[in-house]
Amino acid sequence: MFKNKSLTEQSKRLEARLNAIPKEVVAALRPALVKGAEEMAANMRALVPVDEGDLKESITVTAPGETTPAYAEGGGRRTAGPNQALVTVGNEDVRHGHLQEFGTVKQEAQPFMRPGARLAKPRAQRRISRAIGQAIKKAAEGNA
Repeated sequence: MFKNKSLTEQSKRLEARLNAIPKEVVAALRPALVKGAEEMAANMRALVPVDEGDLKESITVTAPGETTPAYAEGGGRRTAGPNQALVTVGNEDVRHGHLQEFGTVKQEAQPFMRPGARLAKPRAQRRISRAIGQAIKKAAEGNA
């Protein structure tokens, strides 16, 4: 199918296929995305080491189309795409999540982001797959 096609040609074909997805399917996917992200954030909150609680409180979920808090990811704001839900750690007052996660020369790593994501990922993927399947089935019934 994609044999001997350049990466650019493959990307164009994929983009055309993704653009052909009905808007109803993307809209039906939103609740599954947000719920999966909320579960991931809850796992992270359960695993984060608590000293003052500021790091735990900075864990937020950004729904599709919304913008992350300042300084949460990459030092700036990011708007989630229509088929994305983002879980971020940090805000303008709390900027040490990566130090807890990976450690420093003077502090042992206390991972909470990656383990929290790993725990929630399989369930979120199943929920998203179900939502996509149901939305496609409903869209196909409407077009029949």
